[in-house]
Amino acid sequence: MKHLIRNTLRSGWFQRAVGFLAAEYLRLVWLTNRFTYEPGDVYDIVEPQMPAIFAFWHGQHLLTPFIKNKPSYRAKVLISRHRDGEFNAIAAERLGIGTIRGSGDHGGSFHRKGGVGAFKEMVRALEDNYNVASTADVPKRARIAGLGIIMLARESGRPIMPFAMVTSRFIRLKNWDSTTINLPFGRGALVGIKEINVPRDADAAMMEAARLDLEATLNECMRRAYEIVGRPEACPPPVSGASSG
Repeated sequence: MKHLIRNTLRSGWFQRAVGFLAAEYLRLVWLTNRFTYEPGDVYDIVEPQMPAIFAFWHGQHLLTPFIKNKPSYRAKVLISRHRDGEFNAIAAERLGIGTIRGSGDHGGSFHRKGGVGAFKEMVRALEDNYNVASTADVPKRARIAGLGIIMLARESGRPIMPFAMVTSRFIRLKNWDSTTINLPFGRGALVGIKEINVPRDADAAMMEAARLDLEATLNECMRRAYEIVGRPEACPPPVSGASSG
């Protein structure tokens, strides 16, 4: 039985079906939540900075394809090569977002997880005028920003745009990143506070300062977003003693 279940989960038809259903469910969630944007002119602010690197926390990613609200905005998202990533990739592509497969982790598994190739592909995508979206934290270390996205900003010269996207109604899983499954028929908020720039000649100290700034900004975006939808108690507390590793 375990063998049958494993083969089913890995089969192309099953992954395509789950990805299709996930995309259409998320479309329903997006259409049935009344969203507030902060600042109200966030797209007028961000558009002149494109292509940009859009950063968000693991577990808060399900609605992020909908930040692409114009066909002229070209975007790609970094998605892991893990089996769960297949479902996410199929859903993202159905929602009009290109995918880059690999890891954003710049730790010991960087090469094994395809991180080098993915990093180069993200740089090329930005050069080709694609926006690139990625989680800021690395796997198994929720809400601790890694250096990968900081390195991408330094290498590409493009700004990081941290944001949070939440809904008032949701189910939160008890996994490592507290994945939030957004529900329809509620209120939503998209919050982006500021851009973060990393100079091309940034040294280790400057990169660490940028990493901490990104971490704090994402936490504040999420706190404010939950406040807007009337669920301030739903915002997870910041992780103390964070370090890039």
